[in-house]
Amino acid sequence: MQAKDSNPPDGGYGWVVVVSAFMVMGLTAAVLKTFGLFFVEIQQHFDELASTTSWITSVTIAIFHLGAPVASSLCVRYTHRAVVITGGLLAFSGMALGFLGLNMVWMYATTGFLQGLGISFSWTPAISIVSHYFSRKRALANAIASAGECAFAFTFGPFFQWLISQYGWKGALLIIGGIQLNICVCGVLMRPLASSCLLEASHSETETPPGSGASRIDKEDESPITHKTFNWMLVRQPEFVLYAIFGILAAMSFFVPPLFLVPLSYSLGIDESWTASLLSILAMVDFAGRLLCGWYANLHVTKTVHLLTMTITLISTSLMLLPLANNYLSLAIFTGFYGFFFGTTVAVHITVLADVVGMPDFDSALGLFMLIRSTGGFVGPPLAGLIVDMAGDYRASFYMAGATLVLSAGFLVTLDQLQ
Repeated sequence: MQAKDSNPPDGGYGWVVVVSAFMVMGLTAAVLKTFGLFFVEIQQHFDELASTTSWITSVTIAIFHLGAPVASSLCVRYTHRAVVITGGLLAFSGMALGFLGLNMVWMYATTGFLQGLGISFSWTPAISIVSHYFSRKRALANAIASAGECAFAFTFGPFFQWLISQYGWKGALLIIGGIQLNICVCGVLMRPLASSCLLEASHSETETPPGSGASRIDKEDESPITHKTFNWMLVRQPEFVLYAIFGILAAMSFFVPPLFLVPLSYSLGIDESWTASLLSILAMVDFAGRLLCGWYANLHVTKTVHLLTMTITLISTSLMLLPLANNYLSLAIFTGFYGFFFGTTVAVHITVLADVVGMPDFDSALGLFMLIRSTGGFVGPPLAGLIVDMAGDYRASFYMAGATLVLSAGFLVTLDQLQ
């Protein structure tokens, strides 16, 4: 017989899990998003080019994605709770060791590799377990959980700027690492959905006659915890491959604006205090976009892949317009447009992945998707940095990001036609 807890409860303790995931998103993705505040400080300290310095963020993003299949496999083998706690310890280690600031290679290994692995081991199981706890309300639950990134980024912008001014960029890294230890507390709260599912599922496989109606479980409601192996065969599914290619192109663009927004504002002669507020504006409208889009997606009025295609198109348009800004007000307006549409995209892209592969394979799909998408996150920032060095203008990076997103939208259209 199937464990009664294996169907997503769509509420109850699931909301505690959502709040915990909300915190994890803030302590991982929000830190990565606001790391642009350290960009100029580190570049000047080591006297390096923009492309060389951008490799710190690039390594973090790449390891964040590359570690996702490992994190997903560990979730299947152990629990989401254990993996999140491990991720919190790794994130702290990366920042604490980065405090030493020995050289650029050291920064790649600490705030790059270790921090990226910590984010991967925290973010991946946190977003995964939310999808396990919810079915009908999955889009809304994912939107609320992912909004933690925005809520924290809103305060992290001015807070990190203050830390850097008071303690220097090295001291700021150490303090941020200590704050990230709270990820471990969030992990403790992520209770497994059904601890007895593995045992009971194994009994049902041996006792239920083949072809029996009792052995058939709905694709959407079957508990992912019953799947003890990682499904690598998803790479043979055309729908998944198309969505993964979209992920590569999107990742090439998504991490460029937060990294180069601060240097762009400096090049326009905007004061540092006003620059930090841009990141707060970005986080605030991002937060609103996620909640609004999550609420709308939960109404099931528009197919999620159609909604994602529209938001990607709007993001690319806003990125093409952002370089036209020539003062703080215009830059803040275009940043607001970009942030809002980015939020709407993040609110639904995980839900679209679940729709493409189904919940039984969701853990494996999330890990593989992040792994494949890592190539885009790894190449994007250095490529944008190289373009900036060649053009001598930070605006060039935003044009590159916008053009790449336009291309990614084409794969979403193809995916929809195939489905």
